[in-house]
Amino acid sequence: MTAKEDLIEQLMENYEKPEDILGENGLIKELTKALLEKALEGEMTNHLGYSKHSKNNKTNNKRNGKSKKNLKTEMGEIPIEIPRDRYSEFEPQIIKKNQTRFDGFDDKIISLYSRGMTTREIQGHIKDMYSIDVSPDFISNVTDSVLGAVKDWQNRSLDPLYPIVYFDALIVKIKDQGHIVNKAVYLAIGVNMEGLKDVLGIWIERTEGTAEGAATLELSLKIAGTNPEALQRSVHAQGPAKKG
Repeated sequence: MTAKEDLIEQLMENYEKPEDILGENGLIKELTKALLEKALEGEMTNHLGYSKHSKNNKTNNKRNGKSKKNLKTEMGEIPIEIPRDRYSEFEPQIIKKNQTRFDGFDDKIISLYSRGMTTREIQGHIKDMYSIDVSPDFISNVTDSVLGAVKDWQNRSLDPLYPIVYFDALIVKIKDQGHIVNKAVYLAIGVNMEGLKDVLGIWIERTEGTAEGAATLELSLKIAGTNPEALQRSVHAQGPAKKG
């Protein structure tokens, strides 16, 4: 038996049911907490230049206890102890200062938001799935954090000419004013003069139709600064895509 297998055998020694691993106080959460705190201790050692309990001849800075925070994760909240130094110069990397959510948690909220769930629905879902209480303001802050990047992408400058433009529509079900309706999501991909592909835009219309979609594309390209005069000969219209 290898060292890794032996370690797993020890960890699984008291396993009786799935909750022992995945539950609120299960093994996965305990391991995550232990590994994160071990990594933080390693970062502090690297910062100070000497390990814990060893003699310090390199700096007047020293360890100065620990601070506590509750980290929101996909497994629920995990209490973490963050080591501190006397001069408050330590900048942890694996769990940064003021960070209260672990990687992947924000992605879950944004994914739920993109599916048309309201702030209250997301709040209830996170409570049911992860046993974490989050406020509507918290959720709004997460979703708002991506809006700036989305607006920058929408307002970016395009090339003046794309010799080839692929134009397609995907029919999807979207929640609109409390009702689930079918809408056409148009995607335009341009091939520039260097042969590189660029997503020119994404638009949502009530129905799928070449004339309506082409008009939307032409107007959007004009606003973006691209010359649409060659649209008729450069657009390669694809057939309507099936709902995935």
